[in-house]
Amino acid sequence: MTARTLDVTMQKIEKEINDNPEPISGMDTVYKFEIDGEVFQMRLKDQKAELLSESDKQADCTLKMSYDNFQKFLNGKLNGMTAFMTGKLKIDGDMTKALKLESIVKKYDLNI
Repeated sequence: MTARTLDVTMQKIEKEINDNPEPISGMDTVYKFEIDGEVFQMRLKDQKAELLSESDKQADCTLKMSYDNFQKFLNGKLNGMTAFMTGKLKIDGDMTKALKLESIVKKYDLNI
């Protein structure tokens, strides 16, 4: 996995959400993703997804995992709770926001 690959992945997620913002209606959350040493932040607010530079905002929830597990999570092949319980996913911050993210991801076609 290269940083470029992850960058493209995050841009695709941003585009998919912005093309169909209904599932994030009413949200105002900043997620931080630490994937194989790369860090991305995404804000979901006002029915819009926006990639932020790493230090723009304090994250409500930080998810740490490998790129391989991140792909599986996005594709619905890795359950977030199972990943957390088995150490494949580490979560800092608001656990309910992490659970909410999984329900949102299921509403999009994020096969990456």
